[in-house]
Amino acid sequence: MKAEKVWRLGSMGDMQILPGSRHRPPMKKPMWIIVLVLFVCVFLICAYIYPPQSSSACYVFSSRGCKGFVDWLPPMPAREYTDEEIASRVVIKDILNSPAVVSKNSKIAFMFLSPGSLPFEKLWDKFFQGHEGKFSVYVHASKTKPVHVSRYFVNRDIRSDQVIWGKISMVDAERRLLGNALQDPDNQQFVLLSDSCVPLYHFDYIYNYLMHTNISFVDCFKDPGPHGNGRYSDRMLPEVEVKDFRKGAQWFAMKRQHAIIVMADNLYYSKFRSYCQPGLEGRNCIADEHYLPTFFQMVDPGGIANWSLTHVDWSERKWHPKSYRALDVTYELLKNITSIDVSVHVTSDEKREVQSWPCLWNGIQKPCYLFARKFTPETLDNLLHLFSNYSAP
Repeated sequence: MKAEKVWRLGSMGDMQILPGSRHRPPMKKPMWIIVLVLFVCVFLICAYIYPPQSSSACYVFSSRGCKGFVDWLPPMPAREYTDEEIASRVVIKDILNSPAVVSKNSKIAFMFLSPGSLPFEKLWDKFFQGHEGKFSVYVHASKTKPVHVSRYFVNRDIRSDQVIWGKISMVDAERRLLGNALQDPDNQQFVLLSDSCVPLYHFDYIYNYLMHTNISFVDCFKDPGPHGNGRYSDRMLPEVEVKDFRKGAQWFAMKRQHAIIVMADNLYYSKFRSYCQPGLEGRNCIADEHYLPTFFQMVDPGGIANWSLTHVDWSERKWHPKSYRALDVTYELLKNITSIDVSVHVTSDEKREVQSWPCLWNGIQKPCYLFARKFTPETLDNLLHLFSNYSAP
């Protein structure tokens, strides 16, 4: 209306100056064109913000899996990488693109991270029997020199150092184990285990499970809460951004190429060594829960399964998972663990959002776990008695 009023005043002025024009029919303001243009603009903006999900609309608007007019726009400017990032990415990309080393005698490296002696050596001895040449054993004992009762563990101790829970020394121990295991070219899969870990299946099943897949089983999920992204420090910038910060259990099964890039990495590791510590800047950042998940999220997110092959029970919602006692260890307990085929994570924020996805092995949903942990030493006899029964898939 305001625009119309201004136009009319202007026309009256014209009439005073040019009286002869008073017989000219007045021009009508094309309001319908303005309304139509505004409507189209609003429609396009809404369609851009809330793109249609049906495939039939893909040719008009951008949607997942299709291209549209948004693709005509210039790409968002990427930040400039530092020299160190460029060098690191070149090395990692080259390793990942190189063909896998073919071994005539592929082995699994079982890497035990322990404060001292391993309480379940007798169980592992039973697990390894008859499969010589298909596995290697490495023991990192951080406090006391272990006493071994199984021939498979004798002389398998590596040079170890002190490990403090929550600090980067835990990641250092993992890398130390990987470094030693990588010296054997036949080792193609690398499994990190604790002193409280036990196998859930017989050796052949676990061997075939790992050798016939091309991904690594590294736990990784996004937690927006205080025990997830709340631990992130801006001092990790520019190399580590909060959008890539992830969380996960430290217990992994990793293929050889991934083990090599972990050993080759110094850039991202140094960021976690400096800025992911308990109590730093008021945050309790636990390096072994964040370094590997974040690292793989940045360099090869499609190459990991996003769950760990080692089961642990967090149902008590404490700082440490539930420990199994002798009375807890029954055939039913072990069968229940081996029947789980969905990976579940719960965020640490107020929403307590449950994130779950099926455990897919080469596209087939299978049980998630090959190992389980937090068994106390008193459970050994029960486990030895039950092993031949529960370990059959």
